[in-house]
Amino acid sequence: MDQPQASATLAPIASSERIHALDVIRGFALMGIMFMNVEFFNRATGEIGSGMRPGESGADFWVSYFVQYFVVGKFWTIFSLLFGMGFAVMLIRAERAGRPFLVPYLRRIAALAVFGALHSIFLWSGDILFSYAVAATALLIVLYGKPKWIALAIAACTAGGFIPGFDALYGVAGGLAFFATAAWWLRGEQRVKRFGNQPAVGVVMAVAAGIALVAGVAMWFIPNSPPPARFALPLLGTVLSVAAYFTLRLHGDKAARPWRLGVGIYCFSFLMMTGVGAAQYYFPQKPPVVATKEGAKKAAEAAAEREKNLKKREQRIQGEIAVMSKGSYLDTVAWRAKRFAGHAPEEVGFATILIGMFLLGTWFVRSGIMERTQDHLPLFRKLALYGLPVGIGLGLLGSAIALHAVPGSRGTDGWQLAAGLRMLGNLPASLGYVSLIVLMLHSASPLNKVRLLAPFGRMALTNYLTQSLVASTFFFGYGFANWGMSRPGQMVFVAAVLLAQIVLSHVWLSRFRYGPVEWLWRAITYWQIPPMRLGPGGPMSAVASTA
Repeated sequence: MDQPQASATLAPIASSERIHALDVIRGFALMGIMFMNVEFFNRATGEIGSGMRPGESGADFWVSYFVQYFVVGKFWTIFSLLFGMGFAVMLIRAERAGRPFLVPYLRRIAALAVFGALHSIFLWSGDILFSYAVAATALLIVLYGKPKWIALAIAACTAGGFIPGFDALYGVAGGLAFFATAAWWLRGEQRVKRFGNQPAVGVVMAVAAGIALVAGVAMWFIPNSPPPARFALPLLGTVLSVAAYFTLRLHGDKAARPWRLGVGIYCFSFLMMTGVGAAQYYFPQKPPVVATKEGAKKAAEAAAEREKNLKKREQRIQGEIAVMSKGSYLDTVAWRAKRFAGHAPEEVGFATILIGMFLLGTWFVRSGIMERTQDHLPLFRKLALYGLPVGIGLGLLGSAIALHAVPGSRGTDGWQLAAGLRMLGNLPASLGYVSLIVLMLHSASPLNKVRLLAPFGRMALTNYLTQSLVASTFFFGYGFANWGMSRPGQMVFVAAVLLAQIVLSHVWLSRFRYGPVEWLWRAITYWQIPPMRLGPGGPMSAVASTA
């Protein structure tokens, strides 16, 4: 890793240095996170991402519909933006003071990974903290990683994948290759003189786009070629062509690279998802014509394998429901520990999405927009005016196609297309929500009371973990066993918990500098014990400090 060297020590941020708008936005985002998460304290986490529960009606249906298309996906995206913003704040403070950054931040990531693992195993398997720790490591690779060390890591993971039981390392190698490509786009300055001194990364992207387009066309003329490839390859070539065009034209603006790369990564992933989903839905794969006994045998084996996988999936879901609704606490811990061990290596894939949002969040701070929100209100007005209707509208459009996945449909149910549209809309919608909160903060009307969420946001990590503690105790079988509560009932529960947390956050921060988990996180990050209690001359209260 490359980083500035300095002798001073990085210290915890003082209250006077905080960007208070970020605390308010963080509090708002945490509210949305709980409205989204509560469903999966009453439903198997194995069904996350599969849409609304089939068969819902009445109030259950409308509550689920509202959450699915106005909340789901928008608020983890906001949190991802905020994570990138927090990274930038810490980095800027270190640069301004000439202090080291990398070692404290690595401790911060390691602590977050531990918090996430413990949360996932001992409280709730829908944790996102561990995902953020993996993605934060990926962000360091993109920003500071040296090519030779990245190449060695890719080679080591590829070699390790040959070891029986370690095939997940192939996925890690693929993720590292993706991060290396992102790092090249962000930091590469090589030029190709033969092509008019154009940026090398843009030229390579253009060549890759051409190869994908030619291969995609060829697939239509190759007998028995996989139908998904006939659509995916031309789509990949088209998306890469657009990316190459903008890279060749705009790569010279270094200051804008982080947001352009972040938006590009996010849109690339979900444009591909949407395009392939559209092909599967509108041009479903026809069953192959079997002309021989051997072909018939292979077709029957493939069908049997699909049926076997569907049964395994259903058994996993029913097993989770049984454990969470009726099992003891030790049963749930054992189940969650096994799930965590199986899913942890897959977090690299999710990190390829998260780093896009981290980069965009980093740009918002480094550009000065979040430090001087009052100077950029026209930008926030535009983001709110266009981002919310476009973002939410894409999700609503998808809801007209499919509301949930049908297991075993292989895309013909339209869910991948619908989910892709919703995911594409999550980014503009989340930017619209953030902008709306900023505009409310600067309003002369009672809407500026949204600043009361600041203490709740300052204690976001403590409050997030507490939400899981309270919800798991209330819903799971080893606690009060309210598993299966109606969707309206879940909303009432969330409202009650959030109200209590907002009040308690005000009370706590009127006496202490940090939330309990935030205090521990800072102690590990800076390797010193920060003061916890407010002194006689300290800040009056968290509410006053946000006014």
